Parts: sequence; C-alpha cells; structure tokens
Amino acid sequence: MSREIVHVIATFVAAPGKEDELEAVLVTLVEPTRREAGCLRYDLVRGHGQSAEFAFIEEWESLAHLETHSQTDHLRAVQGRVAPLLASAASIERYRRVR
Repeated sequence: MSREIVHVIATFVAAPGKEDELEAVLVTLVEPTRREAGCLRYDLVRGHGQSAEFAFIEEWESLAHLETHSQTDHLRAVQGRVAPLLASAASIERYRRVR
C-alpha cells in the first residue's frame, strides 16, 4: 500500500492592530516543527503588504505524523497565545494531491 502525503493549509487572520504580534508568535513554530519526524514542508506565509492574513503551508509523510504534530508541546504552548490575537477562528484544512 502506498503512502499518501497529507497537505495542510492553516489560515489565520489577525485582529486589527495585532498583525505583527501574531506573526511573532506563529514564527516560533517553524523551526521546531520542521525538525519533527514526518514533516516534509512547513512554511509560514503572509499576504502581501501589511496583510492581516497568515497561512502555514504544510506537507506531512502521513496522517499519523500530522496527528503527532498536533500533540507537540510547542504547538500546544502557542495555541493559547494565538487565540486572543485572531479576528476569527483559524481554519485548518487537510488535502490530498489530485494530480
């Protein structure tokens, strides 16, 4: 049975005036997550200009690796810090490659 890479796009919209603070918190996830087993890609991007929109573009070797990531100490520590900085709830969607 072949493994299917799990693609994730996690989007965040900062509350007005909280854009730079949200970026500073989110960026702390990049390096520890990239070191996790099964992490193929973990990039933080921000909309052009001074956009309030951020997204993690992720690729994981398997759903099991992604589920392990969701339980890591560094991710759990950031979740509580991010919530008050958001204009709306984060959107975290999983995808599979079609072609």
